[in-house]
Amino acid sequence: MNNGMMSLSWLYGEPTATGVLKKSPQDFCVKEDLGFEPDGEGEHVLVYLRKTGCNTQFVADNLARFAKVSGRVVSYAGLKDRHAVTEQWFCLQMPGKDTPDFNAFTLEGCEVLKVARHRRKLRIGTLKGNFFQLVLRDISLKEDVESRLQKIQQSGVANYFGEQRFGRQGNNLVMAERWANNEISVKERNKRSFYLSAARSAMFNHVASQRIAQSLHQQVIPGDAMQLSGRGSWFVAQPEELESLQQRLNDGELRVTAPLPGDGELGTQLEAQIFEQQVLVDDQTLFSLVKRERVEPARRAILVQPQQMAWQWLDDATVSVSFWLPAGSFATSVVRELMLTATSEDIPEE
Repeated sequence: MNNGMMSLSWLYGEPTATGVLKKSPQDFCVKEDLGFEPDGEGEHVLVYLRKTGCNTQFVADNLARFAKVSGRVVSYAGLKDRHAVTEQWFCLQMPGKDTPDFNAFTLEGCEVLKVARHRRKLRIGTLKGNFFQLVLRDISLKEDVESRLQKIQQSGVANYFGEQRFGRQGNNLVMAERWANNEISVKERNKRSFYLSAARSAMFNHVASQRIAQSLHQQVIPGDAMQLSGRGSWFVAQPEELESLQQRLNDGELRVTAPLPGDGELGTQLEAQIFEQQVLVDDQTLFSLVKRERVEPARRAILVQPQQMAWQWLDDATVSVSFWLPAGSFATSVVRELMLTATSEDIPEE
């Protein structure tokens, strides 16, 4: 794995089994879950399609050409893997125009499944989560993977950003460091976004990994930023509340968070803040970049619990696993806890 992923702590120890992910695109299926139904009216046209072997922006550009609109008015909730079978929504802003007949839209690897009008623009991050259906092959040790599947179903996984976030061979992170050191100037909006995102993701992974390494991922410490499960909001743990907060954490009501640093306070206080500052000493180059570029700081849960998780062994070396993850969480971080992987095409997601 690139981008230091191998150096990150495993929740259940380093896997002993090896296996292959994405032997074919059909082994990695994703379905977007917006969490709402289209309004049925409005100036936006939502197109739900299944794509194989196409990246998201390529499809968006082709939809714009077909509908005879500018590429700038086509949006989507998130990038999806090119080397997979993915179902996702695209949004075309078409005020005062008839809905095109998308049955006539032809693009190799794409199939339009639904079309509906909607009042609001679909923006990046405007989704509840994703359903995943994965087939893991050539597994060397069934017993270890089975044991880990049961642990993950019960206790979740580290909510690491997957290596897709860091680009091919970690290039986004390399470029972020060069940008931070004023070796390059980055004007293009997309590249700025990718590099800053990679920088923050790497810092989050570093802090989360250290919490897990010290068995503090399920331990409330004074000044922790605690998040309500399934919510984005968080609050700071005061020393007098530790006992009750620890019980709520044990019950799954709360999550401990780690920072997505930016230009502002980390969000923690007391011992938790000291812990994070000490870990981030090693990331000062990246930290200086997100401060300089005035990125908004945020928090993210250290653990994520896959929902509706189920699996079936197709034979002793092949397992089909399905689960739902909230937006922003990575299926590859679930697989990472199961086995040491080789992808048939070692190409990261977009």
